[in-house]
Amino acid sequence: METRWRGCGTALVTPFTKSGSIDEVALKRLTNWQIDRGINFLVPCGTTGESPTLSQTEKLRVIEIVITETNKRVPVLAGVGGADTQSVIQLAKDVESLEPDGLLSVTPYYNKPSPAGIYQHFRAIAENVKLPVIIYNVPNRTGCNINPETLFQLADIPNIIGVKEASGNLDQICTICRDSPDEFCVLSGDDAFTLALLALGGSGVISVVSNEAPSEMTRLVSAALDSDFVTARNLHHRLLPLMQINFVESNPIPVKAALAEMGLIEECYRLPLVPPTQTSRKKIIKILNDLGLSGKSL
Repeated sequence: METRWRGCGTALVTPFTKSGSIDEVALKRLTNWQIDRGINFLVPCGTTGESPTLSQTEKLRVIEIVITETNKRVPVLAGVGGADTQSVIQLAKDVESLEPDGLLSVTPYYNKPSPAGIYQHFRAIAENVKLPVIIYNVPNRTGCNINPETLFQLADIPNIIGVKEASGNLDQICTICRDSPDEFCVLSGDDAFTLALLALGGSGVISVVSNEAPSEMTRLVSAALDSDFVTARNLHHRLLPLMQINFVESNPIPVKAALAEMGLIEECYRLPLVPPTQTSRKKIIKILNDLGLSGKSL
């Protein structure tokens, strides 16, 4: 198993300015804030980073900033997902030239490929780059699931080295953790399932909640990997309300609202995403207050 992807990685939000451009200053600060608080690796331009609304040029710029700011202090897993295989391959090649440590690619969304199409899609990406590739399975957002049989076929491709599993199907998660090759990384793609996945033998998480609570989520994962499940369980229970409120509306609306409340970014989205309702915002602020996170500054 590649130790670079063992532990807690943050699916970074992409800060924007009020004019709609990438807030490069905030992104740099946020990257360093994450590293200073002990995060194990960073994941720019995933779907939490609003990648569907970023141009190819913007994606490259975001990834370049994160790689430069990390300065090899932590690994960088760059998001290169999309619904068109050839476009994803070109993006993956362009991102590879920036020298991240690996690539994360989400299952094609909307076109709902068959298992054979999923296999050929990821095979084509992997064959066109040298970097390790982690597949992202999130069927409630993409409309299709990577079943364990297809995943195990993909695991035979040398540079497909792991999966970010967010099916929400505990039976499927059990099968993947039990039957995947020993060197294959099984990462949770759902904060609330992380403790269970780690108890089953998974290697870590690509987390939304670690945007807001990087130290706590990293400690949770570290404790579970060390089989200290008392500590891990206590941290899980503490963070669970924040994990849940992050999805009270479509991700990353709540987490960006929370980060703005914490003083870490400006609360700016790109359409079709809009700010949360006042009802949701009150719930978000209450949980931040309960956890002692509201008003926290850089």
